[in-house]
Amino acid sequence: MFADILSTLNDFLWGYVLIAVLIGLGLFFTIRTRFVQFKLLPEMFRVLFDKRTISAKGKKGTSAFQAFTISTASRVGTGNLAGVASAIAAGGPGAVFWMWLIALIGGATSFVESTLAQVYKVPDKNQYRGGPAYYMEKGLKKRWLGIVFAIIITFTYGLVFNSVQSNTIRLAFEESFGISPGWMAAILVVLTAVVIFGGLRSIARVTQFIIPFMAIMYVLLAIYILLANVTAIPEMFQLIFANAFGIREIAGGGFGAAIMMGIKRGLFSNEAGMGSAPNAAATAEVTHPVKQGLIQTLGVFLDTLVICSATALIILTTEGYAGSTLQGIQITQSAFESQLGSWAAVFVAIAIFLFAYSSILGNYYYGETNIEFIKSSKSALTVYRVAVLLMVTFGALQEFDLVWNLADLSMAIMALINLYAIAMLSKVAYRTLADYLSQKKQGKDPVFYRETLDGVTGIEYWGKHQTSEKEQ
Repeated sequence: MFADILSTLNDFLWGYVLIAVLIGLGLFFTIRTRFVQFKLLPEMFRVLFDKRTISAKGKKGTSAFQAFTISTASRVGTGNLAGVASAIAAGGPGAVFWMWLIALIGGATSFVESTLAQVYKVPDKNQYRGGPAYYMEKGLKKRWLGIVFAIIITFTYGLVFNSVQSNTIRLAFEESFGISPGWMAAILVVLTAVVIFGGLRSIARVTQFIIPFMAIMYVLLAIYILLANVTAIPEMFQLIFANAFGIREIAGGGFGAAIMMGIKRGLFSNEAGMGSAPNAAATAEVTHPVKQGLIQTLGVFLDTLVICSATALIILTTEGYAGSTLQGIQITQSAFESQLGSWAAVFVAIAIFLFAYSSILGNYYYGETNIEFIKSSKSALTVYRVAVLLMVTFGALQEFDLVWNLADLSMAIMALINLYAIAMLSKVAYRTLADYLSQKKQGKDPVFYRETLDGVTGIEYWGKHQTSEKEQ
């Protein structure tokens, strides 16, 4: 009964509302920012690897690079390996095209929300806090909406999404090692508890090393498989486009399934517009909000256009998705195993463990910062941490469909609230971008002052004396 209700609500939200809103706003932001996600692509890499983005030693908050890894820790995980597989299994090869589209368009959406997160961030002891709840309160002057969002994101990421991560790890280890769900739940609870009770800097240290290493290893292995099947790649692209727009798919009802699954799993993976990455973006120590907006946009592209694409092409090359009784990550494991042997399935299991585990840590932080927004309370934080551990256990023990349906519903509600907020505040992001580009034309390393946005209220940070302190 509960599962049926979830399915009905998801069909309505994802079949009609979210598709129109995500694509419509994404195109609007793309045009208004003059295609920022494409024109400033070289600048994204320059900012990411600038020496001042690598370390925040002796400063408040995390470095821009660490903020990138925290948000990427949440992005890169089950969506890239399990989500892609489930999208193809349910929506066909055409779903991949719609994953690409939502990433390309969503790059502008990600830029707007992460830039706003920086503009409206607030200092908190030796770090910064910010995100949708903060710009709803300070930019929209609607604290009540910020509280609603804070509750929803805490529930969605800290609890529901973490059950998705643990569910995926359980399926992978069940497939490769035969480890029982109970034992997997116990292992994950212990490992998660050790880190989340260590605080934000502990999360940053862990993800800063895990994510780059595992992402590179996974992509290299994927490239090897694709090179071994290089002659089949053009056929795979043809299959993707044919299924995305094919007459047969439209007539048979597969067209709608491809769009819905592609956008649904694309959003779960890259999170553009969902309101999650801005929480990490706000923690960064940068001289201008646009820098973090660009870095988070790069994260969307890395997630979907590189890692998700590699997974999709490998699955399509092996054709193991058609009529398979396997679920999610197990389809990806089967594809790797068919190409490289049984050891590859074990590698994928280990990779998804590290990806999903780091996602649990990143997801946890999103809940923590939003609890702090509602009320700074050590007891509330302790209750939340215990709840996270309980949901990690829940996910490891539950069925695949129930966990993902619950995630889809909470993700849809969260995204709609955030998209409303950033649409209302988008002019602030446009003006901030114009300031950045103006300074770049003058040959400067852009520095932002709140006085630049004449008439905009609610910005607590970015006073001239604060910016000067950062440059020292």
